Amino acid sequence: MTTLIGRVREHSSLTALGGFAVAAILLFAVAPAVLSDFRLNLLAKFLCFAIVAAGIGLAWGRGGMLTLGQGVFFGIGAYLMAMHLQMADAARLGNDVPEFMEIAGIRELPGFWQPFGSAPVALLAILVLPALVAALLGYGVFKRRVKGAYFAILSQALAAALAILLTGQQALGGFTGLSDFRAFFGFKLSDPVNRQMLFFIAAGTLLVVVALVRQLMHSRYGELLVAVRDQEERVRFLGYDPANIKIVAYVVAAFFAGIAGALFTPIVGIISPADIGVVPSIAFLIGVAIGGRTTLLGPVLGAIGVAWAQTAFSEQFPSGWTYLQGVLFIVVVGFIPAGLAGVWPMLKGLVESRFRRGGSSVPVVVRENAPPEDAVPAGQQVAEEKVESR
Repeated sequence: MTTLIGRVREHSSLTALGGFAVAAILLFAVAPAVLSDFRLNLLAKFLCFAIVAAGIGLAWGRGGMLTLGQGVFFGIGAYLMAMHLQMADAARLGNDVPEFMEIAGIRELPGFWQPFGSAPVALLAILVLPALVAALLGYGVFKRRVKGAYFAILSQALAAALAILLTGQQALGGFTGLSDFRAFFGFKLSDPVNRQMLFFIAAGTLLVVVALVRQLMHSRYGELLVAVRDQEERVRFLGYDPANIKIVAYVVAAFFAGIAGALFTPIVGIISPADIGVVPSIAFLIGVAIGGRTTLLGPVLGAIGVAWAQTAFSEQFPSGWTYLQGVLFIVVVGFIPAGLAGVWPMLKGLVESRFRRGGSSVPVVVRENAPPEDAVPAGQQVAEEKVESR
């Protein structure tokens, strides 16, 4: 048995390794060769959404936590990166404050902007702050056993509150946000070569994130996370604290979202409250649901596919995408709960169950008031009745 399990794991690892190799070839060789600079930059933006989706897949698909507020952590990472890029541009031009502050009449740099003139501090903040906020929020929520719809509403309210807070902050650009970045750690963003490098960074980050999520899913922690999702009280009875298990998944998802936000800012060239509020947070979730939240690649491919469909459809029907997105979500939730990733297993199960019944189309007759095991084929019932009549 041990040998069999080892072979299965070895086969699974080889399959995963082959999958990563194919994905790397598609991202690092095929995409730059066949896509224009504009489309490649667009794909880099979609990869940022896929990084967020991978974290949501872990927290929601495996942990059962309906995270409707991932825009918060995405926004923290994005704004921290934007602040550093603005400070770097101001230093390069010899200005005391960023240009948007001069236009707004702000002559003195606010104190909370000061640390972000340093690149290491900015990078450290991007890695730590979203995870720290998630840890504090998760500790307060999961230790009090808040879950289900209450947790979803709370996380969504947090996203709305952050968007409203940022809209009123002129020191952070107000409702227009921060934009017009000239360089990314010394590399000009107007150079096509540097923009292609941003795509490679996003692609490499996505592969690393998917590998980490896979490792977590196949670890003992991943098994505990699924057990908490399905039978939380039994896990507590076995001596584990479900709150700690949930907090870890929630923090990991926030960590990924913060990194995605930091990459999103230089790729798109702007970050505003409209990119991190309730609507973007729900859009992240819709991509995961359509792709298949319980699988490894479902959330990633779902996020990329939905973002691509949004762009393609909006080019033809600018105001129609919202309705199509709603219809897609209703269809998936109502008829394909496992998402598009669950379509093939569902069809396979239907075919196997059909053949398991013997491949016969003979209808089964159940006698009135008889237990299910007394059910007999219709032809056999007629023959028995003839024998009894003789």
